[in-house]
Amino acid sequence: MADCPFLLLLIVVLLSTGACQHYFLLRPVPSDSLPIVDLKEDPDPLLDPKEKDLNETELRGALGGHFDAHFMSVHEPDDEEAAAGDPDARLRLSGPMPKEIRAMEFEVPHGKKQKPSRKLRRRLQLWLWSYTFCPVVHAWNDLGSRFWPRYVKVGSCSNKRSCSMPEGMHCRPARSSHLTLLRWRCLHRKAALKCAWIPVQYPVVSECKCACAN
Repeated sequence: MADCPFLLLLIVVLLSTGACQHYFLLRPVPSDSLPIVDLKEDPDPLLDPKEKDLNETELRGALGGHFDAHFMSVHEPDDEEAAAGDPDARLRLSGPMPKEIRAMEFEVPHGKKQKPSRKLRRRLQLWLWSYTFCPVVHAWNDLGSRFWPRYVKVGSCSNKRSCSMPEGMHCRPARSSHLTLLRWRCLHRKAALKCAWIPVQYPVVSECKCACAN
């Protein structure tokens, strides 16, 4: 309990000096290709695959080693699987502590001789890390019958609160990766509609960062 007044004093100092001084290195600029834009589909049912086009054995063979059961599902995920993407259960810190926070010394106000103990310094680092932490929130998304597998686990960035002090910065997409899926494509050729499954790369958010608005 002896550390509590000092903890409060340091928090007041952080707030009074502004966020930019302490978080300058924690403000990456998201890529120009983010956020990922939702795909707009032609609603014409003639462009949908028929039951004979959805042979799972053939489609698994066509997709080959690109099938990732952790991020893809042929059938609609059940309630237990869907709960894995619950945003209220994803705020546990993971991975290494950011080097910018790990290197912070938490200098005391001018004229004070007291130094934070190692235990208090660790507590302050963990508090700052949890406040600025921007995890990727995963949830299952139904892409429709024109993709196979049609159910994909996609990522997003939580924006329930600001991730900076003072408030103003938010968790934003900073990096994307891709999943290889099969896409049902139809083309009009010589007055006939020709359709086939083709491999495509479907982008998903893979990293979120605390950043200013564009």
